[in-house]
Amino acid sequence: MANSYFQFKQFRVEQDKCAMKVCTDSCLFGAVVDVANAESILDIGAGTGLLSLMVAQRSQASIDAVEINLAAQQQAQENFGTSPWSNRLKLHPESLQEFAAHNRQSYDVILSNPPFFISSLKSPDAAINAARHVEQSFFEEILCFAQHHLAKTGKLYLLLPPPEAALFSNLAPKYNLHLAHTLQVYTKTGGKCIRHIQAYTFEAAPTAEVSSIAVREEDGVAYTAAFAQLLKSYYLIF
Repeated sequence: MANSYFQFKQFRVEQDKCAMKVCTDSCLFGAVVDVANAESILDIGAGTGLLSLMVAQRSQASIDAVEINLAAQQQAQENFGTSPWSNRLKLHPESLQEFAAHNRQSYDVILSNPPFFISSLKSPDAAINAARHVEQSFFEEILCFAQHHLAKTGKLYLLLPPPEAALFSNLAPKYNLHLAHTLQVYTKTGGKCIRHIQAYTFEAAPTAEVSSIAVREEDGVAYTAAFAQLLKSYYLIF
Protein backbone atom coordinates (compact mmCIF):
# COMPACT_ATOMS: atom_id res chain seq x y z
CA MET A 1 0.00 0.00 0.00
CA ALA A 2 1.25 3.49 -0.86
CA ASN A 3 2.27 5.74 2.01
CA SER A 4 -0.33 8.21 3.24
CA TYR A 5 2.22 10.96 2.60
CA PHE A 6 5.39 11.71 0.62
CA GLN A 7 8.04 13.70 2.47
CA PHE A 8 10.16 16.16 0.50
CA LYS A 9 13.00 18.28 1.87
CA GLN A 10 10.90 21.42 2.33
CA PHE A 11 7.32 20.16 2.34
CA ARG A 12 5.09 17.12 2.78
CA VAL A 13 2.41 15.87 0.40
CA GLU A 14 -0.41 14.05 2.13
CA GLN A 15 -2.07 11.75 -0.40
CA ASP A 16 -4.53 9.49 1.40
CA LYS A 17 -7.57 11.18 -0.18
CA CYS A 18 -6.33 11.10 -3.79
CA ALA A 19 -6.55 8.19 -6.23
CA MET A 20 -3.32 9.22 -7.95
CA LYS A 21 -0.33 9.28 -5.63
CA VAL A 22 2.99 11.09 -5.90
CA CYS A 23 4.96 9.39 -8.69
CA THR A 24 8.40 9.73 -10.21
CA ASP A 25 7.37 11.19 -13.56
CA SER A 26 5.25 13.93 -11.94
CA CYS A 27 8.14 14.82 -9.62
CA LEU A 28 10.45 15.06 -12.62
CA PHE A 29 7.90 17.24 -14.37
CA GLY A 30 7.71 19.61 -11.41
CA ALA A 31 11.48 19.90 -11.34
CA VAL A 32 11.86 20.50 -15.10
CA VAL A 33 9.33 23.31 -15.63
CA ASP A 34 11.13 26.64 -16.00
CA VAL A 35 9.63 29.07 -13.46
CA ALA A 36 12.73 31.12 -12.64
CA ASN A 37 11.26 34.44 -13.84
CA ALA A 38 7.57 33.64 -13.53
CA GLU A 39 5.33 35.99 -11.55
CA SER A 40 2.10 34.06 -12.14
CA ILE A 41 1.60 30.30 -12.54
CA LEU A 42 -1.49 28.17 -13.10
CA ASP A 43 -1.66 24.45 -12.26
CA ILE A 44 -4.54 22.75 -14.11
CA GLY A 45 -5.72 19.60 -12.35
CA ALA A 46 -3.85 20.11 -9.11
CA GLY A 47 -4.52 16.72 -7.52
CA THR A 48 -2.57 16.58 -4.26
CA GLY A 49 -1.04 19.98 -5.06
CA LEU A 50 2.36 18.42 -5.77
CA LEU A 51 3.25 20.48 -8.86
CA SER A 52 2.10 23.74 -7.31
CA LEU A 53 4.26 23.05 -4.27
CA MET A 54 7.29 22.13 -6.34
CA VAL A 55 7.18 25.28 -8.44
CA ALA A 56 6.43 27.40 -5.36
CA GLN A 57 9.73 26.18 -3.89
CA ARG A 58 11.65 27.34 -6.98
CA SER A 59 9.94 30.68 -7.61
CA GLN A 60 8.45 33.77 -6.06
CA ALA A 61 5.31 33.49 -8.18
CA SER A 62 1.68 33.67 -7.18
CA ILE A 63 0.21 30.26 -7.98
CA ASP A 64 -3.38 29.40 -8.82
CA ALA A 65 -4.44 25.74 -8.84
CA VAL A 66 -7.66 24.42 -10.39
CA GLU A 67 -9.13 21.10 -9.27
CA ILE A 68 -12.61 19.67 -9.92
CA ASN A 69 -12.47 16.53 -7.74
CA LEU A 70 -13.80 17.09 -4.21
CA ALA A 71 -11.39 14.73 -2.42
CA ALA A 72 -8.41 16.18 -4.30
CA GLN A 73 -9.58 19.71 -3.48
CA GLN A 74 -9.51 18.88 0.21
CA GLN A 75 -6.12 17.22 -0.08
CA ALA A 76 -4.52 20.05 -2.02
CA GLN A 77 -5.92 22.67 0.34
CA GLU A 78 -4.46 20.83 3.33
CA ASN A 79 -1.07 20.47 1.63
CA PHE A 80 -1.01 24.14 0.64
CA GLY A 81 -1.93 25.20 4.16
CA THR A 82 0.93 23.34 5.80
CA SER A 83 3.56 24.44 3.27
CA PRO A 84 5.99 27.36 3.67
CA TRP A 85 4.35 29.09 0.68
CA SER A 86 0.70 29.04 1.72
CA ASN A 87 0.41 32.80 1.16
CA ARG A 88 1.25 32.34 -2.55
CA LEU A 89 -0.92 29.29 -3.24
CA LYS A 90 -4.62 29.58 -4.04
CA LEU A 91 -6.91 26.65 -4.79
CA HIS A 92 -9.88 27.11 -7.11
CA PRO A 93 -12.34 24.25 -6.41
CA GLU A 94 -14.02 24.12 -9.81
CA SER A 95 -13.69 22.92 -13.38
CA LEU A 96 -11.38 24.62 -15.86
CA GLN A 97 -14.45 25.84 -17.79
CA GLU A 98 -15.90 27.41 -14.65
CA PHE A 99 -12.56 29.00 -13.79
CA ALA A 100 -12.17 30.35 -17.33
CA ALA A 101 -15.57 32.04 -17.13
CA HIS A 102 -14.42 34.45 -14.40
CA ASN A 103 -10.62 34.49 -14.60
CA ARG A 104 -9.02 37.77 -15.68
CA GLN A 105 -5.44 36.79 -14.88
CA SER A 106 -2.79 36.04 -17.49
CA TYR A 107 -0.09 33.53 -16.62
CA ASP A 108 3.62 33.35 -17.35
CA VAL A 109 3.49 29.57 -16.93
CA ILE A 110 0.58 27.18 -17.25
CA LEU A 111 1.31 23.57 -16.37
CA SER A 112 -0.78 20.44 -16.30
CA ASN A 113 -0.35 16.76 -15.59
CA PRO A 114 -3.87 15.99 -16.80
CA PRO A 115 -5.80 12.75 -16.88
CA PHE A 116 -4.25 11.53 -20.09
CA PHE A 117 -5.04 8.01 -21.24
CA ILE A 118 -7.54 8.22 -24.08
CA SER A 119 -7.47 4.75 -25.61
CA SER A 120 -5.76 2.52 -23.03
CA LEU A 121 -7.48 -0.16 -20.95
CA LYS A 122 -9.20 1.20 -17.89
CA SER A 123 -8.70 0.17 -14.29
CA PRO A 124 -11.55 -1.48 -12.35
CA ASP A 125 -11.12 1.33 -9.80
CA ALA A 126 -13.49 4.17 -10.73
CA ALA A 127 -11.48 6.83 -8.88
CA ILE A 128 -8.29 5.84 -10.70
CA ASN A 129 -10.15 5.89 -14.01
CA ALA A 130 -11.32 9.44 -13.35
CA ALA A 131 -7.77 10.51 -12.50
CA ARG A 132 -6.11 8.79 -15.46
CA HIS A 133 -8.53 8.89 -18.37
CA VAL A 134 -9.80 11.87 -20.31
CA GLU A 135 -11.72 12.72 -23.45
CA GLN A 136 -9.90 14.55 -26.24
CA SER A 137 -12.15 17.54 -25.58
CA PHE A 138 -10.31 18.24 -22.30
CA PHE A 139 -7.05 18.69 -24.22
CA GLU A 140 -8.86 21.27 -26.32
CA GLU A 141 -10.18 22.97 -23.17
CA ILE A 142 -6.61 23.35 -21.93
CA LEU A 143 -5.50 24.76 -25.28
CA CYS A 144 -8.44 27.14 -25.49
CA PHE A 145 -7.74 28.41 -21.99
CA ALA A 146 -4.05 28.89 -22.77
CA GLN A 147 -4.87 30.72 -26.00
CA HIS A 148 -6.72 33.36 -23.99
CA HIS A 149 -4.89 33.38 -20.65
CA LEU A 150 -1.22 32.56 -21.34
CA ALA A 151 1.04 35.62 -21.44
CA LYS A 152 2.41 36.46 -24.90
CA THR A 153 5.88 35.27 -23.91
CA GLY A 154 4.60 32.55 -21.58
CA LYS A 155 4.89 28.77 -21.78
CA LEU A 156 2.40 25.94 -21.49
CA TYR A 157 3.83 22.71 -20.07
CA LEU A 158 2.25 19.24 -20.33
CA LEU A 159 3.23 15.80 -19.04
CA LEU A 160 1.77 13.12 -21.33
CA PRO A 161 2.45 9.60 -22.62
CA PRO A 162 3.92 9.61 -26.15
CA PRO A 163 0.66 8.85 -28.07
CA GLU A 164 -1.31 11.52 -26.23
CA ALA A 165 1.60 13.96 -26.56
CA ALA A 166 1.49 13.50 -30.34
CA LEU A 167 -2.26 14.15 -30.32
CA PHE A 168 -1.85 17.28 -28.22
CA SER A 169 0.88 18.67 -30.50
CA ASN A 170 -1.38 18.14 -33.52
CA LEU A 171 -4.22 20.03 -31.83
CA ALA A 172 -2.12 22.93 -30.55
CA PRO A 173 -1.64 24.99 -33.76
CA LYS A 174 -5.43 25.37 -34.02
CA TYR A 175 -5.10 27.49 -30.88
CA ASN A 176 -2.00 29.39 -32.06
CA LEU A 177 0.29 27.36 -29.80
CA HIS A 178 3.37 25.57 -31.06
CA LEU A 179 5.56 22.84 -29.63
CA ALA A 180 8.90 24.36 -28.63
CA HIS A 181 10.57 21.51 -26.75
CA THR A 182 10.03 17.86 -25.83
CA LEU A 183 11.87 16.09 -23.04
CA GLN A 184 11.54 12.34 -23.57
CA VAL A 185 11.47 10.49 -20.24
CA TYR A 186 12.86 6.93 -20.17
CA THR A 187 12.39 4.45 -17.35
CA LYS A 188 16.09 3.62 -17.46
CA THR A 189 19.11 3.97 -19.71
CA GLY A 190 18.27 1.93 -22.80
CA GLY A 191 14.72 1.44 -21.51
CA LYS A 192 11.26 2.50 -22.65
CA CYS A 193 10.11 6.07 -23.23
CA ILE A 194 7.04 6.42 -21.00
CA ARG A 195 6.38 10.17 -20.95
CA HIS A 196 6.93 13.37 -22.88
CA ILE A 197 7.32 16.68 -21.09
CA GLN A 198 6.28 19.28 -23.64
CA ALA A 199 6.66 23.06 -23.71
CA TYR A 200 4.43 25.19 -25.95
CA THR A 201 4.72 28.87 -26.91
CA PHE A 202 2.89 31.27 -29.20
CA GLU A 203 6.04 31.68 -31.27
CA ALA A 204 6.52 28.95 -33.84
CA ALA A 205 10.06 27.59 -34.20
CA PRO A 206 11.28 25.95 -37.43
CA THR A 207 11.66 22.69 -35.52
CA ALA A 208 10.90 21.74 -31.94
CA GLU A 209 13.88 20.83 -29.77
CA VAL A 210 14.05 17.26 -28.47
CA SER A 211 16.10 15.99 -25.54
CA SER A 212 15.90 12.97 -23.27
CA ILE A 213 16.48 11.84 -19.72
CA ALA A 214 16.56 8.41 -18.11
CA VAL A 215 15.28 8.08 -14.55
CA ARG A 216 17.46 5.12 -13.63
CA GLU A 217 20.69 3.57 -14.79
CA GLU A 218 20.70 0.48 -17.00
CA ASP A 219 20.48 -1.76 -13.92
CA GLY A 220 17.05 -0.29 -13.20
CA VAL A 221 18.04 0.49 -9.60
CA ALA A 222 20.38 3.46 -9.29
CA TYR A 223 19.12 6.90 -10.30
CA THR A 224 20.98 8.60 -13.13
CA ALA A 225 23.14 11.62 -12.37
CA ALA A 226 20.86 13.81 -14.53
CA PHE A 227 17.76 12.79 -12.57
CA ALA A 228 19.52 13.23 -9.22
CA GLN A 229 20.68 16.71 -10.22
CA LEU A 230 17.13 17.80 -11.02
CA LEU A 231 15.59 16.33 -7.87
CA LYS A 232 18.35 17.05 -5.36
CA SER A 233 16.53 20.05 -3.88
CA TYR A 234 13.41 17.92 -3.34
CA TYR A 235 14.22 14.27 -2.58
CA LEU A 236 15.55 13.37 0.87
CA ILE A 237 17.81 10.68 -0.61
CA PHE A 238 19.97 13.12 -2.59
